[in-house]
Amino acid sequence: MLNLIGTYECKADAKGRLMMPSAFKKQLLPVLQSGFVLKRSVFQPCLELYPMEEWQLMMQRMNKLNRFKKKNNDFIRRFTAGVKMVEVDAAGRLLIPKDLIAFAGISKELVVASAINILEIWDKEKYETSVNDDLDFADLAEEVMGNEDMSADELS
Repeated sequence: MLNLIGTYECKADAKGRLMMPSAFKKQLLPVLQSGFVLKRSVFQPCLELYPMEEWQLMMQRMNKLNRFKKKNNDFIRRFTAGVKMVEVDAAGRLLIPKDLIAFAGISKELVVASAINILEIWDKEKYETSVNDDLDFADLAEEVMGNEDMSADELS
């Protein structure tokens, strides 16, 4: 599993191509040739870039869902809505399809941020709003990670 690190500002050109930050290109080198899947985020107005191997792992999980339950079919349809296979070209650029640009409200100024094993692609203003909202991060961290039953091995 990949563990990507970093948050970088970059620009999209008039055709919707973004120059992949060199730090991410280096981290993604082992999986660059396999391609990527770009999709809408479930919770935020941003895009998620899955290396193909990570996407395949996600699809294996989703394939275990019982398709005879309507909510599972509805979830799969919405989760995969607008999904596109994309590649980083020889110049290190990633073409973002127009429908996904519209979904995320992406303008020229972007932020590409790591989210453990995937990358998030944000319009810069929306990213700043998201990370600077009124959410009490200390409370969230305690709720999500503060389970006193976790051993040190489970946290690492």
